[in-house]
Amino acid sequence: MGEKPVTSGLSCSFMGVSWTGFLIYRRSDWGLTGSSTGIDNFKQDKVMAPHDLRRPFKRAAISDQQRRRELSLQRQAQNRRDAQHQARCLAQTILSLQNDTAEPHPEFEIAAQAEEHAQDFDVRQAARLKGAEARRWFAKQLMLPEWMIDVPDRLNTDWYVCARPAGKRCFVVSSNGQRLVGYAMAPDQTYYVIDMVCWGGMSLYECTAEFRFFWVNSKLVETGASNDPSTYHRYRFKTVVIYNCDPGGLKAAYTEPVPYVKDGLLFYNKHAHYQSGNTPLVLVWKDENCSQYVLDTDGKGQIPDQQQVVLELLDDGRLATSDDPPVIFGCLDKDFIQKTGLQASTLLRFAINEGGLCFADGKLEKADLQYLGKPNRARAFADSYSKVMFQYTVRHSPLRIEHLFASVNSLSEEENTCDTDMVG
Repeated sequence: MGEKPVTSGLSCSFMGVSWTGFLIYRRSDWGLTGSSTGIDNFKQDKVMAPHDLRRPFKRAAISDQQRRRELSLQRQAQNRRDAQHQARCLAQTILSLQNDTAEPHPEFEIAAQAEEHAQDFDVRQAARLKGAEARRWFAKQLMLPEWMIDVPDRLNTDWYVCARPAGKRCFVVSSNGQRLVGYAMAPDQTYYVIDMVCWGGMSLYECTAEFRFFWVNSKLVETGASNDPSTYHRYRFKTVVIYNCDPGGLKAAYTEPVPYVKDGLLFYNKHAHYQSGNTPLVLVWKDENCSQYVLDTDGKGQIPDQQQVVLELLDDGRLATSDDPPVIFGCLDKDFIQKTGLQASTLLRFAINEGGLCFADGKLEKADLQYLGKPNRARAFADSYSKVMFQYTVRHSPLRIEHLFASVNSLSEEENTCDTDMVG
């Protein structure tokens, strides 16, 4: 509570008039406080140098991504236990109602909850939405990978890897609304399947990635959807080749040719359920050898000199990422918000100045930001924290393919050594 607030200048131009505002921040978990101006204090703080970012596979992680992966898996297990408990309660309720019809309230509550959930996820109703509302609704249904900041534990045993197709992420729904599939769309009228969430009315949300990948490969072949386009279907559907993330699988995903434009690598935790929004159980990684675009470009397709980030303006003036819970990058001064007429929930674009990003114990402490304006109107969400971090490390000291190979090779050697010791 006794920390000294740190501030940095924020300059911008609005309707031909130049304004200077300030980012004021003191971080305590996800909260912010502070009430001072000036930039001298900021420059005295330690900014993460390139050698601090570089991490061989055995060095300490620079983020809490691994901890959040473990929490996600724990939540999955808890949700499954809760679902099993609900099923048992439902069965007991039905049995009790057969003997006693005087108390129908539990059945009504369960039915109401089921109806409410169905209304929340009615794809056929959502298909009638238009414009930004439709984009936002469907975007919320997708499971979005985090960007790989650190090499995950047990990468060679608990993870899959595949070459990520370039193109738009989208849902494809069958005409009867029963099949809901996650896809990446290619420009040659081919949809490359990367996941499946529903088939024949059966939800696959709580199934592991291992099962979902087996299911999608089996069912697409059975239906003939992988055949060439004909009068019965205009598009071709092909599955993406999934490898175990051992040394051979990682090499194949990274170097083998594919029938689509490759845009990095996707890593799936084998135990991950399908969950909407950002998840650390699915990761994306790229470099110049497997992606045309490693660094983000501006509206003109050019790589800007300074890294740019898109953040959401909250009701209290804080600037947040799209994560849940969000990561706070700073806070706009109230006078600046009033002068510029900015509204809450608006997406704003910033450049990261020379002060860069400062970290403590793997968490963001402060950011030196300059306001640039609003992003493209088609943009639905702010950047995720992992994307900002990935772009930042690419510019300073990237996580290279050598680090990934070193990790999986080391883990494989440790397993072989352990097997040898057990046999001996």
